[in-house]
Amino acid sequence: MAGTPFALEGKQLLMERALASAGIAVVYQDHDLGIIYAENLPAHFESVPVPGGSDADMFGQAHGGTLEALKQKVLDAGTPASTEVDISIDGELRTYEIKVQRVSLGQQIGLLSIITEITETRHREKVLKSLLRELSHRSKNLLAIIQGIATQTARNTLSLDSFLVKFRGRLQSLSNSQDLITDSSWRGAFLFELTRKQFAPYWPESVGPLPVTGLNVHLTPNAAVHVGLALHELIVNSATFGAIAGGAPAVTLDCQETTLGDRRAIRVSWVENLPNASETHEFSDNTFGRVVLERVVPSSVNGKADLQLTPGRIEYHLIIPDAEFEILKDAPQQIGAR
Repeated sequence: MAGTPFALEGKQLLMERALASAGIAVVYQDHDLGIIYAENLPAHFESVPVPGGSDADMFGQAHGGTLEALKQKVLDAGTPASTEVDISIDGELRTYEIKVQRVSLGQQIGLLSIITEITETRHREKVLKSLLRELSHRSKNLLAIIQGIATQTARNTLSLDSFLVKFRGRLQSLSNSQDLITDSSWRGAFLFELTRKQFAPYWPESVGPLPVTGLNVHLTPNAAVHVGLALHELIVNSATFGAIAGGAPAVTLDCQETTLGDRRAIRVSWVENLPNASETHEFSDNTFGRVVLERVVPSSVNGKADLQLTPGRIEYHLIIPDAEFEILKDAPQQIGAR
């Protein structure tokens, strides 16, 4: 290479610093697998005798025997090999990658081992695999929900246009809930924000903020998806047939603590006063909206639901057990229409 000649000592110093910076250790062993030279060993290996040590001295008897067998094959065949070793250091499992190759120094044949700690890399891989499995599981659940919505919506509509309107609305409801879940790194969603997402397309801005009171609980991803579906059915029904459609959106949503059996729970209550005090709502027994409210949602959160249709009033009470929510002290307490 052109340029000013560089002293061997300088090159050696630079290489040592580069190895140290990269966290790479090198070990040279003779043909009897005795350690002749080692550089940049991790602190845990500082007690290993150099020269004269062995793989068993570095990695313990169990790993030592396996490594010696592998290295003997490399010596005999001349084909490089690699392996990984897990060892416990101060109660923590650490993973090292060991790459082995046969080298010749003059007339002497030995082995060069390049040792790199890959604990963090393997940890990230495990986390990523876990996340991918969780994503696959959640995606299958979501697809099952969509399939159920499509089937039930088609069963309870008489025309393609009606089906498309209802199905698109329910898909958008799922999408709104899923956005909140994704934004929270799959931890779930706050009830107030979930309500805002579901109500925003239908709530008249002229009447002020959304009427949501009580506890702003943090719902699990499963509860957020299904409570979102229930809220969608309620608000769409109100905007189509109920209080919002009548120009007098007398609607409230309240969340309070209660019990379900011997378990802590919350009760999410929807109360809607219809414009005509003598009117009884025309929910029919076979509508998908009613199936969602009375069967699908409570079953999915292992809770209970009660839909009451009385003259001039619609009430829906959903009880959710504590496995599906948290009450956080720092939960946001404000909600707006948009």
